[in-house]
Amino acid sequence: MKIAVAGGTGVVGRHTVEAVRAAGHDAVVLSRSHGVDLVTGAGLDAALTDVDAVIDVASIETLKAAEAIEFFTAATGNLVSAAADAGVAHIVLLSIVGIDRIPYDYYAGKVAQEKVIEASRVPWTIQRATQFHEFAAQMFARAKVGPLHVAPNARTQPIAAREVGERLADLAVRAPQGRVPDLAGPREERLADMIRAYARGQGYHGWIPALNVPGPQMAGMRAGDALPGPDAILGRQTFDEWLATR
Repeated sequence: MKIAVAGGTGVVGRHTVEAVRAAGHDAVVLSRSHGVDLVTGAGLDAALTDVDAVIDVASIETLKAAEAIEFFTAATGNLVSAAADAGVAHIVLLSIVGIDRIPYDYYAGKVAQEKVIEASRVPWTIQRATQFHEFAAQMFARAKVGPLHVAPNARTQPIAAREVGERLADLAVRAPQGRVPDLAGPREERLADMIRAYARGQGYHGWIPALNVPGPQMAGMRAGDALPGPDAILGRQTFDEWLATR
């Protein structure tokens, strides 16, 4: 099969491309560095020639709802339109567990993106996943009060980005399934513990206080709204095992 991966140069996108190729399929990377602009649609038609399935893992770094909605609506809208015109038989979207329970600006964009997929002329599958193990590194860098790093209290069940990529590659070669069970890591973790463990692994031994950080994302995560459903598919690699490979 010929499978296109939108956002194929990102954290999970790279693993998805690797998984597609490891399974013996032809992977086409859809990204600006490969001549495709999802927001404008430039290069999409040519890139989707003879493509059998599309995996959408494209993302944007923003904390503003309007920007997230605008990006995901435009990028995924262009993608599904071009895919339909090209005769693509299946589109697989990576989404996030809890986006319809946590009123977080970025998640508003993901909700809008799911609606675009659901209205698509191309048969679809939506896979929601929990945060990746890399979330600890992102929060260590971002959660600061002046020079002080802090560790937000939150409940999470992180999964290896590599396993997410493998799951998406497997779904792409199957028949469209609509919304499938959540994908999550093998066990629940405390985000504060993850951040501290990551910091120690990086050689940082300063004080990192655990705090109830304000805001809808962390409030929702403290309440367990970002945890997977009871029928979730669980990955294998724990956060500690992932950290040992860093």
